[in-house]
Amino acid sequence: MAMDRFQAMRVFVRVVDASSFSRAADSLGMPRTTVTIIIQQLEATLQVRLLNRTTRRISLTPDGASYYEHCIHILGEVEEAEASFRDAAKGPRGRLRIDVPSTIGRQILIPKLYDFHERYPEVELAIGMSDRHVDLVREAVDCVIRGGVLADSTLVARRIASFKVITCASPKYLERHGVPTCIEDLSHHVAVNYFSSRTGRIIDWDFLVDGQSIPVKMKSEVSVNDGEAYVECALQGFGLTQVARFMAHKYLESGQLIEVLPQLSPSPIPISVAYLQNRHLSPKVRAFVDWVSELFSSCPMLSGVDTHPDACSSLPLKAPSNTLRQEIDQMNLVGAL
Repeated sequence: MAMDRFQAMRVFVRVVDASSFSRAADSLGMPRTTVTIIIQQLEATLQVRLLNRTTRRISLTPDGASYYEHCIHILGEVEEAEASFRDAAKGPRGRLRIDVPSTIGRQILIPKLYDFHERYPEVELAIGMSDRHVDLVREAVDCVIRGGVLADSTLVARRIASFKVITCASPKYLERHGVPTCIEDLSHHVAVNYFSSRTGRIIDWDFLVDGQSIPVKMKSEVSVNDGEAYVECALQGFGLTQVARFMAHKYLESGQLIEVLPQLSPSPIPISVAYLQNRHLSPKVRAFVDWVSELFSSCPMLSGVDTHPDACSSLPLKAPSNTLRQEIDQMNLVGAL
């Protein structure tokens, strides 16, 4: 029976951990002979020897070592599933480690984080903020927020937003190089490029033309792999950038950045919260996924449409000033904001 098999796994793991049949039997509250019989039956069922036995010690065989690792994994999964139901009435609790891109963390997540704490005070948060690829298993991370299409089949992903992307530059850059009005003009411009932390590859720009995504390779004088550094380089006048509108909104408002090519919007970037398949029953992970989905859905700017974030108190955006509108009019960029 299935439960007998689980019992055999638990007994086997306990014997290995205790390095003794007698100590394992004592800790399990079983007669030593029962423990011995269970191990013998398990070896007979598997048709392999799991343990080398001498009068002084026991040790794992190669097959035993492999089976032990499988048992640890299976029993851990069972324990986590059982704990999730056992603790459901008490609410989510324990340490939750998440990782988010630095800009999303600082501008969207952190300003609202105390709301999560008030809802789930028994959850201890450990938040990593970086734009690098994170190995959830090796780094013991419970869930991540990431942009783009997630290709990792070991993760369960839930889309929570879609960021509108705009092309923009500083007035200083546009005064020196002019305002591009079509894709062909870009061959006379330079960009701040962004490269992947994982592969080192420069990420191509793209524009939507008649519903089709058109990739464009841009020349650059500087490339970075951090969202905030990317925007800062644009502010300094290094070149054109393609950036999520929520990252640029305050600079658009102040006139430090100006949108160009508004008729050729880049493809929206999907944003997902992702977690390992074996974490889907964890109350703390489920609580965070539901909360962050609610947070992102409450802000119109994160819906992928070109709208002001009036309903998102963490991302206030005032109407552009008359002075700024005059500057934009002079550059034939009416309606860019």
